[in-house]
Amino acid sequence: MTDADSLLRKAKSYSSQKYTLNIIGTVYLLVLLIVFAGSGLSRIIEQSLFKILVNPLVVLPVYLVVIASVYYLLEFPLNFYGSYVLEHKFALSKQKIINWLSDQIKSGIISYIIGLVLIGAFYYIAGRNPYSWWFIISLFWIFFSLILARLTPIIIIPLFFKYKKLSDEDLRSRIMNLAQKMKVKILDCFEIDFSKKTLKANAAFVGMGKTRRVILADTLKDKYSADEIEVILAHEFAHYRLKHLWKLILFNSSVTIILFYLIFKTSSLALSFFGLNSLSEFAALPVMLIYFTLFGLITQPLGNFLSRKLEKNADKMALEVTGKKEAFVSMMNKLADQNLADRKPHPLIKFFFFDHPPIDERIEITKDF
Repeated sequence: MTDADSLLRKAKSYSSQKYTLNIIGTVYLLVLLIVFAGSGLSRIIEQSLFKILVNPLVVLPVYLVVIASVYYLLEFPLNFYGSYVLEHKFALSKQKIINWLSDQIKSGIISYIIGLVLIGAFYYIAGRNPYSWWFIISLFWIFFSLILARLTPIIIIPLFFKYKKLSDEDLRSRIMNLAQKMKVKILDCFEIDFSKKTLKANAAFVGMGKTRRVILADTLKDKYSADEIEVILAHEFAHYRLKHLWKLILFNSSVTIILFYLIFKTSSLALSFFGLNSLSEFAALPVMLIYFTLFGLITQPLGNFLSRKLEKNADKMALEVTGKKEAFVSMMNKLADQNLADRKPHPLIKFFFFDHPPIDERIEITKDF
């Protein structure tokens, strides 16, 4: 067996285990939510907190801490295997367990704060607008997601990685010239210490407005040629030039509005099934999460299809702007090998899991250039 064949088998094995864990995790979450709501445990916790806590405004934050902690503990084996053991097993990470746990704590705190804002807004708005809450909440969630996109590069990413301006002045100048050529305004180019957590490679064009910036992982900056990096960023800039972000925002906003309207129209039936009376009860939160999980399963393939189409268009523009066909192909092959990407997934796997075209399909489009 050649090294190439061995690498392909390794990538297939890694990807297969990732898909399996994803499916198991989703089913497990649904089972836990159904048991939590159907057994009456959610209501017991809510009622107990109202008896213990003097201030009713504190009940929701504490309730969220309780259910989030319980879920994290029950899901910990899957989470630990998928995000730590598996990554080390396939030599994709050298992160120490203490650092992994630190990231878990930081991620948990951030998720809790975001969840508290969104869920708190839901209960506040729903309690005061019994007929139009679904639309008002949708608008709030959409607005909040835009704020997060703007704040992520300056608040959230620095919590997990060390930021610094790109030290390679030649590469930085090349990227800034490419941005100018493609009429993209960016704050600057940065590099982050990706290698302390993973050996995978990545680059991103993140932020909105004045926070928009280029981020290069050190695992990519140090192992890819300037031409290859230029093609990668031409692809990222193409998303901006083709207004892909706004198309995805429109899609996700539509999904959010439809979901909340669906909850508004059908929740009485779902609540009665679980012995609950109103969405305004904190005990009804697991029912809401069941809606989100099931609706996500339905809309994910559609979202993936749209994303794959946009990614393909961005690839084409990157090739048109740079004219670096060979660099594009070599970059894709490097990414596939370094990230253990599944080059030729089964159509069903592609349908449900792939928000980018498979690597071999992306390479295939270079024949038209």
